Amino acid sequence: MSSWVDISRLTVIVGHFGSGKTEIAVNMAMALADLGHAFAVADLDIVDPYFRSRECKSIIEERGGRLIASSQANMDADMPSMPPDVFALFDTPELYGILDIGGDPAGARVLARYRHQLQQNSARVLCVVNGNRPLSDTPEKAVQYIRDIERASGMNIDGLINNTHCCYLTELEDIRSGAQLAEQVSVLTGIPVVCHAVPRKLAEQASDFVYPVFPMNLYMKKPWE
Repeated sequence: MSSWVDISRLTVIVGHFGSGKTEIAVNMAMALADLGHAFAVADLDIVDPYFRSRECKSIIEERGGRLIASSQANMDADMPSMPPDVFALFDTPELYGILDIGGDPAGARVLARYRHQLQQNSARVLCVVNGNRPLSDTPEKAVQYIRDIERASGMNIDGLINNTHCCYLTELEDIRSGAQLAEQVSVLTGIPVVCHAVPRKLAEQASDFVYPVFPMNLYMKKPWE
């Protein structure tokens, strides 16, 4: 697992609303902690007001990590103010960083803002694909989303994460169909599938037909929970 989790010091996570990208970001941060890396999570999502990695601030800090979060104020501005602490990710060579970026071309404006610093640090951009979401439930829709993000940000998507899920109701068939979708998207785009994110309780069973498996804990809560 570590071969893909920490192959790059900085990892940008993008994905549609409901794709589970923030859950991926937090779980990757926990994996970095398990590997003994100093790490930070940058919550730079200006699109989704509900599922934000800042909700896991205490969990991140308990593992020795740091949360960098954008201000809630002026979120509707053309370019909301970004936290100055984000530059610590670029200026601290021993610090691993996960950047949680908004899930549409508007959110990708943040990615464009830091494009040069990210490229100088050889950051990779991973796109979360969830085949159970209406905006990415076909290969064609997923490819269109990927190309829109690339155009808006001026950066290429480097890898795909299959995270086809139904939250706590996820079954093996969801993972299997999502894996097939991700492979089709990979063929159409030439972008490799990095991993298949799987609820921890299903990880062992799913390993028979997908690899590599990324076992996931569910940290994010719904607004009404």
